[in-house]
Amino acid sequence: MTGKNILVGITGGIAAYKVAILVRLLVRNNNNVKVVMTPMAKHFITPLTLATLSKNPILVDFYNPENGDWNSHVDMGLWADAYVIAPATANTIAKMANGIADNLLLTTYLSAKCPVFFAPSMDLDMFKHQATQKNIQTLVERGNFVIDATSGELASGLEGKGRMAEPEIIYNSLCEYFKSDKKLSGKKVLITAGPTYEHIDPVRFIGNHSSGKMGFAIAEEFAKQGADVFLVSGPVKMQTENKKISKFDVVSAQEMYEKCIELFKTVDIAVFAAAVADYRPKSKAQNKIKKQNDDLKIELEKTPDIALNIGKIKKSSQITVGFALETDNEMENAKLKLKNKNLDLIILNSLNDKGAGFNTDTNKISIIRKDLSVLNFEIKTKTEVAKDIVEEIVRNLLSD
Repeated sequence: MTGKNILVGITGGIAAYKVAILVRLLVRNNNNVKVVMTPMAKHFITPLTLATLSKNPILVDFYNPENGDWNSHVDMGLWADAYVIAPATANTIAKMANGIADNLLLTTYLSAKCPVFFAPSMDLDMFKHQATQKNIQTLVERGNFVIDATSGELASGLEGKGRMAEPEIIYNSLCEYFKSDKKLSGKKVLITAGPTYEHIDPVRFIGNHSSGKMGFAIAEEFAKQGADVFLVSGPVKMQTENKKISKFDVVSAQEMYEKCIELFKTVDIAVFAAAVADYRPKSKAQNKIKKQNDDLKIELEKTPDIALNIGKIKKSSQITVGFALETDNEMENAKLKLKNKNLDLIILNSLNDKGAGFNTDTNKISIIRKDLSVLNFEIKTKTEVAKDIVEEIVRNLLSD
């Protein structure tokens, strides 16, 4: 990793002294380094040390009274190719997760357009506390990268998990990120997410409970690894984080189908993660249907099958990946979809697995390849599941 603009954020933890080694590693490998510190961090390592190693002035306050300069958190966020916060104390992690901006380091975090890495550092009880773990999970789900704490002797004299990862590990994490970024650089990816709503009348619709979390997580993971992503989403409350994602909002299966057909001819990879309604009302009432004494019968018709139709027109150079959410005969049904829709992979998850399916932050999947070999995974967060899916696509499909 050379020639990158790396912003290093240092908070007030005992491990701050180790960041001098990280800065030196970055500079030695011809990267440009700027350092922003919290006021408390100055008690653990001096700005002079870091200024000498980084070859840049150290930023602590919004305003520098010595020369009248204003330190712009926006400019720093735009300058950086990556922002590394190490050590990341429990206090700073909590503020990051809740959008609190009471110092220059945090305002820069909220303005950053680049990938953000954070290395937790605290005592073992603080690290294990439910609030801290929830805050870390929140940051990861929003697209930040955690460089996990390690176990060992802590400053308190206790022994357990909470030590900041060593500077070499943090540096290697950055190298791995920028290395993987090149794997998908220049690739275009189409992803569908969320439900579709098929209107019965102006106020009622046929839909499902999909939150879009899985599709959005896959989109963020592809974007992190350098791909340009077209995300076609049904009605959900989620928003994208990465600027490499172009989001297209649709409502019905027909609208999703038309947008996917339009975009597919330009992409290298398509992942169909949306929960598209299989049927829609044959006709939509123009006015709200009033309650009647008799039963109401609604005639339904099939919606277009997006994956099936794209499977008929895809080129040999294009990769398509489907999802199968099943309740019975899971593996058999998934393998049938894989074949019938001309997919290269299919991701199977079952509503019978606790923690999988709609409106959860976790999922449990099996990846079925075209040769019908199967990879089974334990239950994980959807962010981690997205990484497994993208890794499989990169390793076994793009390498062919």
